[in-house]
Amino acid sequence: MSEILEYKCPACGGAMEFDSATQKMKCPYCDTEISVKDYQKAMKGQRETDTPNEPAFEEADGAAGSEYNAWEANSSGEWMEGETDGMRIYSCKSCGGEIVAEETTGATTCPFCGNRVVMKGQFSGDLRPDYIIPFKLDKKAAKAAYQKHLKGKTFLPKIFKKENHIDEIKGVYVPFWVFDAEVDANITYNAEKTRTWEERGLEYTEHNYYELQRRGSIRFEKVPTDCSKKMDDNLMESIEPYNFSDAVPFETAYLAGYLADRYDVEPEKCIGRATKRAKTSTEFSFSSTIDGYQSVSPAQSNIRVKRAKYWYTLYPVWILNTTWNKKKFIFAMNGQTGKMVGDLPSDQKEFWKYVVKRGLCISVLLYVLQWMLVLA
Repeated sequence: MSEILEYKCPACGGAMEFDSATQKMKCPYCDTEISVKDYQKAMKGQRETDTPNEPAFEEADGAAGSEYNAWEANSSGEWMEGETDGMRIYSCKSCGGEIVAEETTGATTCPFCGNRVVMKGQFSGDLRPDYIIPFKLDKKAAKAAYQKHLKGKTFLPKIFKKENHIDEIKGVYVPFWVFDAEVDANITYNAEKTRTWEERGLEYTEHNYYELQRRGSIRFEKVPTDCSKKMDDNLMESIEPYNFSDAVPFETAYLAGYLADRYDVEPEKCIGRATKRAKTSTEFSFSSTIDGYQSVSPAQSNIRVKRAKYWYTLYPVWILNTTWNKKKFIFAMNGQTGKMVGDLPSDQKEFWKYVVKRGLCISVLLYVLQWMLVLA
């Protein structure tokens, strides 16, 4: 299978790759290493690429309601001239996945479903990513994380570890819209305090009811929402968090040796998810300031997002496709932190054995306690 882009080694002419260990471009043939910045300068004829122009803020187009009007596009714009030379988008007719590959690649394999993919078109009109978090962990680390993920799973079929085999491991840069937002909130809660005491053989309970209010602002930075339809949102959220301090201005050289998915979900459609995450976190943060009550419940909530911005960013993900009993299993690992997630089969016989054993133990314990009380 062809890699995404091929970068010629200045020493031997071999295809260089981005090395996650050294964070440099490295030739696997002659071990030549060069920084991404220096290599990009060489590719662009010594054209300076140190810092992108400050992106102009644009109001999110197509967002309905005053809440959506607070969001501003912070992406830097379209691809620069010459950057997409030799790059093509290949579309999978089975799952709709789109990946970036060389223009000379006639056919390849979809990393999402394993089917063949065919060329779709060029990058005309697409947004250029603003930032990228380079891979910090390699394929060897992904395999190790997968094996560790299988350990300690009580109901995992014992034969699964032996018979389940890895079909494919691919490093994929997954597209994300990353949001900054400031939230104003005014939340009213109903709370209750109770006090119980005994007097002259009678038990009394006093109920005191309160209305509490929390008002203030809270700021969120770099809230990620993946913008690829074929990537499961829950799967991508499960491998969070990413440390955005490792993000660097996008350069195509970081894609060398990896696949790169392109966004197919517009930012306006991700704003709802980002807003929901911000509101949920705000409610949790405000409610955590309330203490000393037996019960607390929100009565009225007014949460408004304002002064929000977003960027187009690529995050590193290792995707592992495995097969067992003719069934496909997909695992994903955060290419920066190593966090691994994925669904596993369960042995129903072992599960019910566990339930029965626990049930018997609890029954015996209750029986013993009952007799102890009777004898006492």
